[in-house]
Amino acid sequence: MTLNHPLRYAFSLGYVLGMISVCFSTAPVARGAAPDNGHEPIVIGLQLYSLRAQMAKDVDAPLAEVETWGVSDVELGGLFKLTAEQFRAELDKHHLHASGIHYQWGQFATDIDGIIRDAKILGCQYVTLPWIPHRGDFTADDARQAADKFNEWGKKLADAGLHFTYHPHGYEFRSYQDGTLFDLLASLTRPEYANFELDVFWAYHGGADPIKLMRKYPNRFPLLHLKDMDKSVKVPNTTGHENIENDVALGAGQMDIAGIVREGEAIGVKHFYIEDESSRSERQIQQSIQFLRSLDKK
Repeated sequence: MTLNHPLRYAFSLGYVLGMISVCFSTAPVARGAAPDNGHEPIVIGLQLYSLRAQMAKDVDAPLAEVETWGVSDVELGGLFKLTAEQFRAELDKHHLHASGIHYQWGQFATDIDGIIRDAKILGCQYVTLPWIPHRGDFTADDARQAADKFNEWGKKLADAGLHFTYHPHGYEFRSYQDGTLFDLLASLTRPEYANFELDVFWAYHGGADPIKLMRKYPNRFPLLHLKDMDKSVKVPNTTGHENIENDVALGAGQMDIAGIVREGEAIGVKHFYIEDESSRSERQIQQSIQFLRSLDKK
């Protein structure tokens, strides 16, 4: 097709400007420089529960700090008395995207429609349950009842275009028959409706090997919580409880974080979230980011 002169000029100029835009566009995600080994670095996310003490006082300042760390992918552990609309505005202000959010059992049981509404306002794709209420030791009956609810809630979320995941907390790795109670949960849940967020600290705490667990269930862990454990902690411990001060910066504890990250990449984990519940989290998160970036160079 023949173009007159002014239109040819506009077309060429638009093409050049478009190419310049492509060449210089960047995304504010926590990545290292492109490594020489041909390995694509992971996008480093953060579970904002790590900064709960700071955010309880002021949401804006901690989110601004997260932005300075080069993190853009976050998971929410609460809205800190803000509405979903208000929290979304704070995230947008600091160029943060909430890919996931946690809600407790009671909220799922009484207001799943509200969960769906808020998750969509916030822009979340994944909605996670972090704890199964139970008395005493977690049992097979607890697991069966939970699995029924996971399938029910997961279907409702799936119908709304969202994904349900459950975050094991260590007590699920008690022995059961020829495996564990987690194996029972996995066998009773339908992958199209319910999957899992692997918190590597709690899995290891309960006696599981996170790498072997991912190899056993390569299609069930779209999300990972990256957290390291002080070398003084004795495992296994299937209580689901530990002193939060035993959270240490990634690479400083007793866990094979490098191997865990490699296996997570191999099975196609969608989101890697740093979580640090200790009182030193603000400092340790930055150390953990640097550790993860160092893995990109190996």
